[in-house]
Amino acid sequence: MARPSRRELPVVVRAKLSVFPVLVAAALLAGCASTKEEDKTATWSPNKIYAEAKDEMNGGAWDKAVPLLEKLEGRAAGTPLAQQAQLDRAYAHYKAGDQAQALATLDRFIKLHPASPALDYALYLKGIVNFNDELGMFAFLSRQDLSERDQKAAKESFEAFKELSTRFPESRYAPDATARMTYIVNSLAQYEVHVARYYMSRGAYVAAINRAQSAIADYRDVPALEEALFILVRSYDALGMTQLRDDARRVMEKSYPQSRYLTGGGKAASKSWWRFW
Repeated sequence: MARPSRRELPVVVRAKLSVFPVLVAAALLAGCASTKEEDKTATWSPNKIYAEAKDEMNGGAWDKAVPLLEKLEGRAAGTPLAQQAQLDRAYAHYKAGDQAQALATLDRFIKLHPASPALDYALYLKGIVNFNDELGMFAFLSRQDLSERDQKAAKESFEAFKELSTRFPESRYAPDATARMTYIVNSLAQYEVHVARYYMSRGAYVAAINRAQSAIADYRDVPALEEALFILVRSYDALGMTQLRDDARRVMEKSYPQSRYLTGGGKAASKSWWRFW
């Protein structure tokens, strides 16, 4: 006897047959879900989770430490350990190269825990994250200085260090924060001079004068001002503004009597002011 074709089957039977593949697929998905690895931390104590996270961090496995610290924050909510986990997570994000997530985590910590005894560290770490690719007191080993990079990050770094130094002058992090603030101020001034030098080299003397004057007006006692004055002298001379040129030169001779610009044939330095060789 010939088997009826699918078209000849009753409507109800055809409907059941059409649902069958869907049920099979759902069963397979359920089976896959049931075999998914369970959360191994489900029975762990907060201290065990933290110990595991620290082990991952000590081994440089920042991507593995982050989810453990996230679990710890929820598991130990409202305790000092949860605060520590949040700070460690910010640090892990930073070391993993995720600056945006590190800053977001730190901002959240500062907002939620304004009275935390670790607030000085949170501010210090925020300054470090914004310090731009680990440029610090040994930045002369790098090929590019902070004055040639993103100034927004430098200014935000300065503000974090300033708040730390002002609110927590006795903090163990305050001396380093103060040193980095000095470096940042020097670099911000140098940035203005860097732009002024660029304009001068292309014959845009009015623009060069404006940027050099901006550095002189906004900063005090920073190395970059020596070159700023030299740029004024050169730019005024190029424009034929002899009186202003001579005024700038007198100020420069008085402020920097041994200036390498005055004794070096009138050439601007070819390297950044902070490089030692």
